[in-house]
Amino acid sequence: MKIYENLCKGCRLCIDVCPKKVLQISTKRGKQGYLIPEVTNNDSCTMCRQCEYTCPDMAIEVMG
Repeated sequence: MKIYENLCKGCRLCIDVCPKKVLQISTKRGKQGYLIPEVTNNDSCTMCRQCEYTCPDMAIEVMG
C-alpha cells in the first residue's frame, strides 16, 4: 500500500472505512501540514481497496 503524502489532506476516511483496521493516523505531517495515515497492520490487509476507492484525493494506492 502506498500513501501519497503530497496528496493526502488527513480526512481519515480511509481509516474509518478499512474493515481490518490496517490504517491509523500518525504523528507525521504531509507537505500540506495535515496528519497523514500510516499502515500499522499490513499483514491483515485483504486488498479490498476500500481505502483507495474512498479517498477523495486519490492519495492511496493498493498494490498487490
